[in-house]
Amino acid sequence: MKVILETERLFLREYVEADAEAFFKLNSDPEVLRFVPDKGLLNVEQARQILVDHPIADYRKYGFGRGACILKSTGEQIGFAGLKYLEEFGEVDVAFRLMRTHWGQGLATEAALACVRFGFAKLGLKRIIGLVMPENIASVRVLEKTGLRYAETVTFWGSQFSKYVITQ
Repeated sequence: MKVILETERLFLREYVEADAEAFFKLNSDPEVLRFVPDKGLLNVEQARQILVDHPIADYRKYGFGRGACILKSTGEQIGFAGLKYLEEFGEVDVAFRLMRTHWGQGLATEAALACVRFGFAKLGLKRIIGLVMPENIASVRVLEKTGLRYAETVTFWGSQFSKYVITQ
């Protein structure tokens, strides 16, 4: 298990194929997916394939990617967070997605702050973006608390997103 970073309450670690079940649980909840363009996952095998094709492939290609969010107190996987290079923008995006039972506890902000610090300090990034659907008020607040500021509206995956930016 490769830990990417640690916060007061969380470990962020690289995904492995064995995370498929937890990833499926997260990404098949319609409430969790309400403000994202992703379609709900159909089964654990599809979840495993997405992990292999995306975060696991990103670690090899870029040296970083989204990771599994683990609650230190219980060892439970409660979602994901991390940085991802978006070829469409030529920029690195910070994102987070948590199980509903862990909303409203400041965990997304804790994870996002740590990811941005990691991007600047460890990866030497000069700029990080965050894409959010404007109606997703909770995630807008997380980005703002993390220090990102609204820059423009962009179209991504056929949806309108607010693009937030932070520079070092």
